[in-house]
Amino acid sequence: MIGKILGGIAALLVILVALGFILPDKVQAERETIINAPPEEVFALISDFSKWNTWSPWAEIDPDTKYAMSGSGVGHKMVWESDHQNVGNGSQVITALDPPNKMVSELEFDGMGGATATFDLSPADDGATKIIWSFETNMREGVPIYMKPMGTYMGFFMGDWVGKDYEKGLANLKAVAEANS
Repeated sequence: MIGKILGGIAALLVILVALGFILPDKVQAERETIINAPPEEVFALISDFSKWNTWSPWAEIDPDTKYAMSGSGVGHKMVWESDHQNVGNGSQVITALDPPNKMVSELEFDGMGGATATFDLSPADDGATKIIWSFETNMREGVPIYMKPMGTYMGFFMGDWVGKDYEKGLANLKAVAEANS
């Protein structure tokens, strides 16, 4: 009897691990808002990493994060180091710019893989800006093989986690841009 129970548990674990290698591994999140400021002013806040701490939701989580910036325009890079588990260590580099309409960046989270973040801006009524902040990642790409199944399962929650941070970030960005406008 105990042997059957243990065999059943072992079989279940094998199935869960196997599913972790074959279930969908892509995660997407997207949030948007309207900011009562022109696209050029909003774009200036997102395309220069030295201005991110005025609105970034992660700057609030760990004000002691250490940052290093280099370059400008395409290739502009920010590296961060934090002991806080919700911030961690990583880097972000701008890979495409279309001022004041679009910015694309590649993120690398130390030991946890990478992602692509995109800001799409478009004019809205009365000189305002519609901004869409999106995130895409493959939860198994760039992680050690033994972490791939866990990454797959974490991916089921990642869209909500990132989405909440993006909502907070867009609210902060809106407040900063509207105060400056």
